[in-house]
Amino acid sequence: MSASRRSLDGLGTALMLVLCICWGLQQVAIKLAAPSMGTVLQTGVRSLLAAMLVGGLMLWRGASFSVRDGTFWPGVGAGVLFAAEFACIALALTLTSASHVVVFLYTAPIFTVLGLHWLVPGERLRHAQWSGILLAFLGIALAFSSGFDGSASPDRLFGDALGILGAIMWAATTILIRCSSLSEAAPTRTLLYQLGVSAMLLLPLAGAMGQMGQVSMSGLAWTSLLFQTVVVTFASYLAWFWILRNYLASRVSVFSFLTPLFGVAFGVLILHEVVGARFLVGALLVLAGIILVNRR
Repeated sequence: MSASRRSLDGLGTALMLVLCICWGLQQVAIKLAAPSMGTVLQTGVRSLLAAMLVGGLMLWRGASFSVRDGTFWPGVGAGVLFAAEFACIALALTLTSASHVVVFLYTAPIFTVLGLHWLVPGERLRHAQWSGILLAFLGIALAFSSGFDGSASPDRLFGDALGILGAIMWAATTILIRCSSLSEAAPTRTLLYQLGVSAMLLLPLAGAMGQMGQVSMSGLAWTSLLFQTVVVTFASYLAWFWILRNYLASRVSVFSFLTPLFGVAFGVLILHEVVGARFLVGALLVLAGIILVNRR
């Protein structure tokens, strides 16, 4: 299959830039709508609506779905981890800035390669990659330490920690998919498991937190929910799968590193968040470490 994949052309480059912008804007969109709809409820509703869209797409394509093909339990597991990731993100956004959440969340590749190193023989790390991991962890420590400057509340530190925990959940999802029967399943099936199971977990969690009775939708909230559901959770994920099937992964991965940079920029420009020098240096160290880890 790799022989049929090509280097990024104009179309691929444009798509990757659009995806990175959408993913960087995702946390900001959740935070913008938070006064009208709780963050956990937002993630549950968007998962439910996006699952319906993916299911409709599968029906339109005539794709089969069976719980007896060996993907059921891995799919449920991936859905649970997906729900845990977005629960962490949703809660983190109520405690810390969107800029912090997006940077800490996108440390996931570091945890992914560490997990694959121990679980998959063909994914052993080289010396340069270990250097990248060390650099990234130094960056995480520096960025996290920006919360100890005396002006940050314990809630912000807890929110930052939840961002890192969300990254670990994302990495665990990737590892599970890579090491199970889901690695051979159609992308739409894997995505349907993730969205369907997460909706079944996040919506009751939102209800238990009292967010069901605190909904007061505004035009901004509807726009945010539409963007999260249709653009991010449905269209961007399917576009990402298409890109991976048509272009060389080594070329594509470089562009994904732009996402946290866009996220920080949107947090500053739209939410007027203040980003300290220590956090920015830590974020750049994380970015450099991820690039080293992903070098081939």
